[in-house]
Amino acid sequence: MKRIETDILIAGGGVAGLAAAAAFGGAGFSVICVDPMPPVIDAAASNADLRTTAFLQPARDFLMWTGLWEALVSNATPLQVMRIVDAGQQPAVSRDFDAADISGDPFGWNLPNWLLRHEMVARLSTLKTVDFRPGVGFVAMLTRATGALVNLSDDTQVRTRLVIGADGRGSAVRRAAGIDVKTTRTGQKAMTFAVTHPAPHNNISTEVHAAGGPFTFVPLPDLDGKPCSSVVWMDRGAATLARAAVSEADFNRSITARSAGVYGDLTLAGPRQIWPIISQIADRIAAERVALVAEAAHVLPPIGAQGLNMSLADLACLLDLATADRAGLGGRKMLDTYQRRRHHHIRLRVAGVNALNRASMAGHPLVHDLRALGVQALHDFTPLRRGLMKLGLGAG
Repeated sequence: MKRIETDILIAGGGVAGLAAAAAFGGAGFSVICVDPMPPVIDAAASNADLRTTAFLQPARDFLMWTGLWEALVSNATPLQVMRIVDAGQQPAVSRDFDAADISGDPFGWNLPNWLLRHEMVARLSTLKTVDFRPGVGFVAMLTRATGALVNLSDDTQVRTRLVIGADGRGSAVRRAAGIDVKTTRTGQKAMTFAVTHPAPHNNISTEVHAAGGPFTFVPLPDLDGKPCSSVVWMDRGAATLARAAVSEADFNRSITARSAGVYGDLTLAGPRQIWPIISQIADRIAAERVALVAEAAHVLPPIGAQGLNMSLADLACLLDLATADRAGLGGRKMLDTYQRRRHHHIRLRVAGVNALNRASMAGHPLVHDLRALGVQALHDFTPLRRGLMKLGLGAG
């Protein structure tokens, strides 16, 4: 067995794990990042992740600090306006939340997930302090107050000061650390796909709410000269699976009807992908020599662009603590502070998103009316509108 040492071992080569490697490597820490599955960095690959991610302003600032943003910005679609449409009653209630109310920048920027991985892997190749090992997995670990020993699937044993678990909702690092997790299953599934439409999106991200869950448009660059958007459609699982099997013509008719016609007739512009919706939160996000981030720590329904933005807030907090006391990297003081600063906030944010999801799922006419009134009240009372937008932006 080969034995090596590093400051930080990151388990997980998704967007959060690659961002962590870029951030800590760029800050001068020695980093090994492993993932049993090599990242897919080509949109044409059969297993490419064609979903998109919206980066809010604080996440953009974090990516700028890591040196990633410069390579991403030319492909980023700005999100200037968030539009909420309640289509549960007629006529539908629609309100726009404009970033200009609170900032000179857009709320955020939308980027394809495969492109994120492509640019992040390219960035890691320029950092001499980072050893990225795709195709290598986390197997086991033993922690002590002085450090951790981690066994990898390539028969390497790593002595490290800090283990970062960025290995997803089924995190092996979390299990090895003995941390339990609470999972709530909503009975929903999300379908993602791209569409073209006759009306321009004008950089507006639109959530159309009706029984079953939200139908969310996120703006993309034009495709073949036509306005284009990424869509996330959340609904009950059986209904979602049934839609996956219908013809493209029937699917186009169903998505146009579900969208309340906000952009006119919709045309499918790529494959349909499905994944289950759950809410999940770890009992703790820190243990001896271990920090959990991203979906190893929290999973939310895809509402309000909170998921990955919370994940980058986890990383920003860890990075601040690590650079403020480099000698204390991975020690009890650092990890206790991380637990204290982030876990309560995560609990509140998960509870808030879950409440929004339940309200969106509801099918009772009275709930429709209350939901529509809530959209109007949140928008039309200016101090409340601005406070809500700031909360959604800056919280992580």
